[in-house]
Amino acid sequence: MNREIFRPNKEFSKNARIKNMCEYHELQDWATTDYEGFWGSYAKEKIDWIKPFDNVLDESNFPFVKWFIGGKLNVSAQCIDRHLGSRKNKAAIIFEGDRGDKQIITYLELSYNVNRFANLLKNEFDVKKGDRVVIYMPMIPEAAYAMLACARIGAIHSIVFGGFSAEALKDRIIDADAKVVITADGAFRKGIPYMLKPVVDEALAGETPVRKVLVVERNFEDITWVAGRDYSYNEIIKHQSVKCEPEVMDAEDPLFLLYTSGSTGKPKGVQHNQAGYILWAQMTMEWVFDVKENDTYWCTADVGWITGHTYIVYGPLAMGATTVMFEGVPTYPDAGRPWKMVEEYKINQFYTAPTAIRVLHKSGEDEPTKYDLSSLKVLGTVGEPIDPPAWKWYYEAVGGSRCPIVDTYWQTETGGHIISPLPGATPIKPACATFALPGIIAEILDENGVRAEVGEKGLMCVTRPWPSMIRGIWGDEERFVKSYFSDIKKDGKSVYFTGDGAVYDEDGYITITGRTDDVINVSGHRMGTAEVEAAIKKHPNVAEVAVVGKPHEIKGEGIFAYVVLKSDNGIADELEEMRAINDVIKKEIGNIAICDDILFTLGLPKTRSGKIMRRILRSIAKGEEITQDISTLEDPSIVAIIASAVQI
Repeated sequence: MNREIFRPNKEFSKNARIKNMCEYHELQDWATTDYEGFWGSYAKEKIDWIKPFDNVLDESNFPFVKWFIGGKLNVSAQCIDRHLGSRKNKAAIIFEGDRGDKQIITYLELSYNVNRFANLLKNEFDVKKGDRVVIYMPMIPEAAYAMLACARIGAIHSIVFGGFSAEALKDRIIDADAKVVITADGAFRKGIPYMLKPVVDEALAGETPVRKVLVVERNFEDITWVAGRDYSYNEIIKHQSVKCEPEVMDAEDPLFLLYTSGSTGKPKGVQHNQAGYILWAQMTMEWVFDVKENDTYWCTADVGWITGHTYIVYGPLAMGATTVMFEGVPTYPDAGRPWKMVEEYKINQFYTAPTAIRVLHKSGEDEPTKYDLSSLKVLGTVGEPIDPPAWKWYYEAVGGSRCPIVDTYWQTETGGHIISPLPGATPIKPACATFALPGIIAEILDENGVRAEVGEKGLMCVTRPWPSMIRGIWGDEERFVKSYFSDIKKDGKSVYFTGDGAVYDEDGYITITGRTDDVINVSGHRMGTAEVEAAIKKHPNVAEVAVVGKPHEIKGEGIFAYVVLKSDNGIADELEEMRAINDVIKKEIGNIAICDDILFTLGLPKTRSGKIMRRILRSIAKGEEITQDISTLEDPSIVAIIASAVQI
């Protein structure tokens, strides 16, 4: 597993918060030998407590742990109020709309907007501490105001991604027992208005707990207004006071719910609490991205996902940074859009998904050369392992071979990064998550809880609780324990299992191999789909790939690959292209992993956040009827196109 190593830029390291691996090991040794002292020290340093905590950690009812017991704070105040002295005129949020409209919101303006929003919810809608508020919004500043307003008055927000269907929205509203929905009439995507309010109307048909709907008028398209239920944010907000005292919250009070979809069953309402979450959000912003006082930071995610929560809103604002919010898609009006924004706003840290990187590479390989990207200091990736070709283009074309790439590994349930390079310290191996962050006690274990040997695939676990970890599944304690703490024990004690496989190399680096349930059993040999996909991506003409299992009368299960090529030239002879791809697989894995079926397609079914819906591809490969909701896909029509091609 030898890979080329990219060492930190010496000039960058001089001013980094963690400057070398010696400092990293000192921090990790501190956490290992004095766990509570480590976390307690950072909690005292980073959080402006209304009342200091009495104890750092209570594990007596594991896995229902408590952090910073007795401490009182308000997350909205942590993100806004404490910056109003020296940073009140600093840009808190830079917003760029899909059509190029721009807003710069200072910390003082953010304070006014959030306080008005909080007063609206409290005084007009009777939202109280502990009430649940569902937010179904586009990527506009009002989404951030809504989140922070809920935090200010102690309401628990639950954001539902704006691409989800009415049925998915309704399920989450009912499970959270939400009394208010905050939405928008719609927004803009690729220059065209799209609608959200009609989806809310459909979701609220029939019996739901929702009594009021607040509508931000963004695109001013015609919508239906339900008397006594629907209210215009644009009108009501004008009459609200800019002063709202922050609610005093306990360290372990819930901050938000975020629903994750499993492969089957009802969505899980992942619960994150106040102090531990905001502490780690801020610490990882400072350590992983090394954001400094005058930096401008851009994460391209949507607030509907955990990445948007932690690394667009809460993390950047908690540390007093300038964060960019972008409504559009990176390839509109062309693939130069992100690089134009980097040049214009002098962006220093750029954080996006491998899917976006591959799309930008495919549709605009030379676009970065047209712009001044010299402001960039750190590049980041999130959401899935990044393949080496995409990593190389990102490093060379975007980062000018000088910016470290932090390939961050984490989940909705972890609240923030848990395994990642440190840009000023970690020698980076492309497509490798590297090491656990200081304070995260992570290990690759086998099914018996024994540490995996070098090169031996195991299970990625965290063996001690950490402050930003999931605190429960809303309304379902049994499912919480069963989902995360029932599979693996170490020294007789349950540990958090991420659901992912991983492997150590000879230097102790961690590489994530993908979900352990995304496994194909070919002739008795178990292979992770991520491993096969990684091999196929090494073919020079492959832009994207998704691999699934397909029933095989001899092998039990065969491998079916859906492949998007960078160039259509190779499709002139499909058999030749298939042979070339299988030759790569033979070289990388062996004959056992060659594909029985390869379908060349112009696209893959992906959500608007870029996630490939492999469940749909699995159903197509098996010849099954598509029963999944495809309304949330970026391009729903691709499903029928692929299905027709498979049937031919």
